[in-house]
Amino acid sequence: MNSLLLLIVICLFPLTSKAANFEITPFNTVNQSPLLQIYALPHNNGSDIVSSGKVNIQVSQDLSSNYSHSINSSSREVIILDSEVNRTVFSARYGLFPHFESGIEIPYISQNGGFLDSFVINWHSTFGLPQGGRDIAPRNRLNYSYWKDGVQKLKTDHVASGIGDITLTGGYGLHESSDNAHHNRLALKGGVKLPTGDSSDMLGSGGADIVIQICGSMNNYRDWGSLGFFGSAGALAMSKGDVLHDQHKSFAGIGMLGFGWGPASWISFKVQLNGNTPTYKNSSLAEISKSSLLLIVGGALKFPGELLLDIGVSEDVAVATAPDVSFHLGLTKNF
Repeated sequence: MNSLLLLIVICLFPLTSKAANFEITPFNTVNQSPLLQIYALPHNNGSDIVSSGKVNIQVSQDLSSNYSHSINSSSREVIILDSEVNRTVFSARYGLFPHFESGIEIPYISQNGGFLDSFVINWHSTFGLPQGGRDIAPRNRLNYSYWKDGVQKLKTDHVASGIGDITLTGGYGLHESSDNAHHNRLALKGGVKLPTGDSSDMLGSGGADIVIQICGSMNNYRDWGSLGFFGSAGALAMSKGDVLHDQHKSFAGIGMLGFGWGPASWISFKVQLNGNTPTYKNSSLAEISKSSLLLIVGGALKFPGELLLDIGVSEDVAVATAPDVSFHLGLTKNF
C-alpha cells in the first residue's frame, strides 16, 4: 500500500518542470439553456490557431437537465422550461496558412424528457439546495411554454432531434511567445451561424448570427506544475429569428474567464465561467431577460498521441439562466 501511495505522489507531483508542461485550455462548451443554445454562442474560446496544413478535430458531448418555472403576475408572464438536452458537436479546424485557420461546427441536438430528474432532485435534497419546484413537477417530461399578457408565445412538448444550426468559423493569431517557462497567445476568432436547424422544434433559431471575439491565454511552467489563465470577450450579432421574434435583441455581449493547474504532464484541473448579456428583451423573467452566468469545473486528461479528453460539470451561477446541471465531455486530436 505504501508503495502504491508513493507511485501516485510521484505521478502527480513530478520532480522536473518538463514533466509538468501541460497546456491549460478552456472547456469547449456553451450554455445549453433551450432559449440560448440556438444562438451562436462561441463553442471554441481557445486562443490556439491550427498550424498551416494541420487539422484539429473535436467531438464534444453535453447532457443537460433543465427545469425552471417562473411566474410574474405584475407583468402577466409565466414560463416553464423542462427538458433534457443532449447536444453533440463535431468540429474541424484547418490551418490554411501561418496564423490563420478556418473550420466548421456541426451540432446534433436531441431534446426529450430524459432520465436525470430523480438524480437532480436527490442531489438537491442531499445538499440542502432549493428544488425550485422540480420535486413536485411531473418527472422526465419535455415542456417549453411561455405566456405573456394572456398569449402563449412558446409551446414545445414533443420529442425532437436533428442537425442544429451549423457554424462556419475562422481565426487569426495576433501574438504568440513561448520558451521553457511560459507560453502566451492572443487570437481573433469569429463565426457565421447558418439557420440549418428546425426552429419549430427548438433545434435552431431560424436566423443567421455573427460572432467575433478576442481570445487570450497565459501558461507558466514551474517545478510544481503548469499554471494557466485564459479568457475571451466579444460580441454576438443576431438576425431576427423565429423564437420569440418580437422580443429578440440584435446584439449581445459574450465573455469567458478561467484558470487551471496541471500537476503532471497527463492531467489538469480547471475552473471556468461563461457569460453573456440577454438575447431577449421586454420581460421581467430571468429565463428570458437576465444576463447568464455558467460555472464549469473539471479537468483534462492527455493520452498517447496527443489525444485530449475534457471532463466537466456545469451549474447555473445566475439562477434560471442556464441548466440546473450539465455534463460535458470533449475529445480533441490534432492531425
